[in-house]
Amino acid sequence: MLREIKHFILHLRLHYQFFILSGGYLLGGLLSQEMNTTQYWLQFFNVHVLLFGGATAYNSWWDKDEGPIGGLKNPPKMTPWMHPVSLLMMFAGFGWAFMIGWSYSAVFGISLLLFWLYSTPHARWKGNPHLSLLAIAVSTGFNSVLLGFGAAGGVISASILICSAGASLILLSLYPVSQIYQSEEDGKRGDQTFFLEYGQNAVKYFFKFTFIGGLLILCTGLYMVYPVPSIFLFTTGLLSYLILNHFVTHLRGEQKEYKNVMKIKFFASLSFVLFLLISNAIRHEWIGETILRTYF
Repeated sequence: MLREIKHFILHLRLHYQFFILSGGYLLGGLLSQEMNTTQYWLQFFNVHVLLFGGATAYNSWWDKDEGPIGGLKNPPKMTPWMHPVSLLMMFAGFGWAFMIGWSYSAVFGISLLLFWLYSTPHARWKGNPHLSLLAIAVSTGFNSVLLGFGAAGGVISASILICSAGASLILLSLYPVSQIYQSEEDGKRGDQTFFLEYGQNAVKYFFKFTFIGGLLILCTGLYMVYPVPSIFLFTTGLLSYLILNHFVTHLRGEQKEYKNVMKIKFFASLSFVLFLLISNAIRHEWIGETILRTYF
């Protein structure tokens, strides 16, 4: 049983949730005019462990992958109890979200619904090249920013919506790339992914236009709230784009490339996460608060 629990924890892919998918949530905190620090970090756990982690395990249950997947090179086999537990995690998080408010829980609930539609055989949006993009863009991109913003205590504005749209496009830009290396298993399940529908060249062009478009939209929205970091983000983001574009352009679709794909994806996402952590710490005076509590 302990071994099965360990396998279930691996399927949560927490390192993937914290270092790759947390950028949107942290961006929401940066955009917020207020910062309820305790609530913000408690909901960080709720969103990235109960919602995202539960959704990832739920997807793994239906996929039953044997080859490498995002954040997990050798996925262990899942056992029957993991299916209801993954659902229980997501719905427990949904109940917790109601403590923040109706609008916050509504955003949380929409993401939960999209995760279910994405994975379940009753809908299987993952098997549709367009609906899968919509589900990922909204659930882990757009809504992630809104959840971070709401948990911090911010009041909705045009800039938050613009930034959410930009962040979702950046997140989405590399999503079809990993499908190149999962096409065999996707085909066996009958999933018609973006890569299987349009081919490798389309995946490369999708990255080019989606990443740079998302970066421009994100930095425009961020400039309305926080001008200096927006300029820095655009500069570093453009550099990241040039590096990533060179890498993506030269992909040949060979399985041995998958490890490097995950490394470059991890590096790009981690850099964004660190930038947002530092920016949040400066804007919301987390560093100053920590020093005051330590010495006074």
